[in-house]
Amino acid sequence: MALPAVTLRPTSASDQHLLLQVYAATRAAELALTGWNQSACEAFVLMQFNAQTSHYRQQWPASDQAVIEVETEGAKQAVGRLWVDRQAGEILVLDIAILPDWCSRGVGTTCLRRLMGECAQGGQALTIQVEQGNPARRLYERLGFQPVGPQHGLHQLMAWRHVVGAISPREEACYEQA
Repeated sequence: MALPAVTLRPTSASDQHLLLQVYAATRAAELALTGWNQSACEAFVLMQFNAQTSHYRQQWPASDQAVIEVETEGAKQAVGRLWVDRQAGEILVLDIAILPDWCSRGVGTTCLRRLMGECAQGGQALTIQVEQGNPARRLYERLGFQPVGPQHGLHQLMAWRHVVGAISPREEACYEQA
């Protein structure tokens, strides 16, 4: 299967509905277990989406959020989001989320490989916090990401490094805490 042509564009205010839709898709399986009605689920998703957005903007004010688009039949279609923070020594993936219809079609792999190329050129690590049980962990492992330090709560820091022995400041802090 050929990989789709994947592009990124900065988000704009007009993308909020799409970004909420992508976020909601990441929580659908979890919400299906609650037994809540649709309006309760929508209210919860909106609250969590706003909280996550606020947290990312406060913690990583220089971060970049992009809409992931694929070209289909000559037109670009928005299929996900990628939110990264470029720091000295590392690029941190805050979030990568793809709409379910586009999962397992190479979109996430393409985005991550581009970031890996950027990291390789800059001698940086590529890091991501992975939630326990996240099926995307198999993708990260296949691409060469390794766990860093102990698991913290529900999350495990994983890192990809092109340069043998390179370590990011975030990884160093994890090892110091261990």
